Amino acid sequence: MRIIHKSFVHLLFYVLFISILPLNIISSPRTEAEALVKWKNSLLLSSSLDSWSLKNIKNHCNWSGITCDTAGTISKLNVSTQELNGTLAHFNFSSFPDLTSLDFSNNELSDIIPVEIEYLSRLQYLSLDNNYLTGTIPYQLSHLQKLQYLDLGSNYLNIQNLSMFLGMPYLTHLNLYYNELASQFPTFVISSRNLTFLDLSMNKLTGPLPETVFTHLTNLEFLNLDDNLFEGPLPKNISKLSKLSELHLGRNKFSGFIPDSIGLLHNLQVLKLFNNSFRGNIPSSIGQLRELQTLDLHSNYLNSSIPPELGWCTKLTFLALALNLLSGTLPESFSNLTQISELGLSDNFFSGELSPHVFSNWTELTSLQIQRNTFCGNIPPEIGMLTNLRFLFLSDNNLTGPIPGEIGKLKELRNLDLSKNHLTGSIPATIGNLTKLVALYLFFNNHSGIIPPEIGNLSVLEILNLNSNQLNGEIPDSITDLSNLQILLLHSCRLSGSIPKVLGKDNPNLYYINLSKNNFSGKL
Repeated sequence: MRIIHKSFVHLLFYVLFISILPLNIISSPRTEAEALVKWKNSLLLSSSLDSWSLKNIKNHCNWSGITCDTAGTISKLNVSTQELNGTLAHFNFSSFPDLTSLDFSNNELSDIIPVEIEYLSRLQYLSLDNNYLTGTIPYQLSHLQKLQYLDLGSNYLNIQNLSMFLGMPYLTHLNLYYNELASQFPTFVISSRNLTFLDLSMNKLTGPLPETVFTHLTNLEFLNLDDNLFEGPLPKNISKLSKLSELHLGRNKFSGFIPDSIGLLHNLQVLKLFNNSFRGNIPSSIGQLRELQTLDLHSNYLNSSIPPELGWCTKLTFLALALNLLSGTLPESFSNLTQISELGLSDNFFSGELSPHVFSNWTELTSLQIQRNTFCGNIPPEIGMLTNLRFLFLSDNNLTGPIPGEIGKLKELRNLDLSKNHLTGSIPATIGNLTKLVALYLFFNNHSGIIPPEIGNLSVLEILNLNSNQLNGEIPDSITDLSNLQILLLHSCRLSGSIPKVLGKDNPNLYYINLSKNNFSGKL
């Protein structure tokens, strides 16, 4: 009896031992092919997978999207961007034990990610982004310990049971952007210490950033947390992410000061902290970021002047400081920003004159937006050197003097807004050279003289607003040549004479016109 009992115990121990060993699934080319065809048949749309057929089973390695290893089993499956419509419910993951790469991105797959995905134990690359997947990200995904690349972005996924997720030691790329993640910073991410790329943007993640993000993820080169609900200050030890080339923290609830230690991120090329509640100074240490190309700090509560050191960032192409409480003059060091393409300083309290020395070096500039400040003095003639400009917004300042004729050299301009200043003199005839102009705003100034006939050369102009000036003379007949004109505002301009008879008839797109408070005569 004891012998039988002892044998039973040994047998039970053996069964238990076997049950905890990793499941060793063996597949065959036929099993794989049948599994693929079964899944294909479950899809609503799968015309791009016509080669997947049991009639062609011996050549399944030549099927669309299939790559086999030397043994003839499937190692890679890529059906990205094939307009596939269906679910993963009938995809038999256990039939593909040798799969190392799976790409279902950019399709119309819906419903949940099945927990059986954990059977793909050799998987190194998984991309399910840009689908309609819903439900909870299964923690079993973190059992795929060989994963190096994981992209679940642009779906409708949420995350629960964070404590069940394991760190993924080989993971270098993690993209979960544009989902419905609503938790604090996921702890399993912090445990995945080899990450170089992390995008959690456009979710509902909350709370302060754990210090461990900066102490554990020191291999990060790209970090995007835009469009979440993170709050609190940025820790000083952000400097430990010394390999970062891009840092995106825009549209959150961060507050406090921008730490001086941010200047130690010497590899940084992109820094975006816009739409937060940062206050205080723009740290002068940013001038140490000599590789910086994009700096976006707009829509905060920064209340300093611009540090001259910012002019040391000579690779800057994009600088946005709008909608803050900044003041003072533009530093002369800005003349070093010879590669600047877009500059936005609007809605602050900047003052002083527009330096010709600074302007003349910005020859790559395509957009200059410094409206709603208190800049004064003349518009320098050197502005004509900015021949790549498409958008020029100088409105709502204290600018005086005439519009320089050199403005006619800006032949790439699409939008010109000089309104709400104290500009005087005539509207230069050279404005007729701006043949790509779509919108022209010169209202609320003190311009005098006639409306130049050359304005009729602006063949793509849609909006012309010259109201509230000291103009005289008639509306030029050439204005009827503006066949794309939609809005014409000439009220309160002291114009006289008759209104062109064909105005409106030759402007078929014109839907709003205001000519009131002038001295016109004759019939309409």
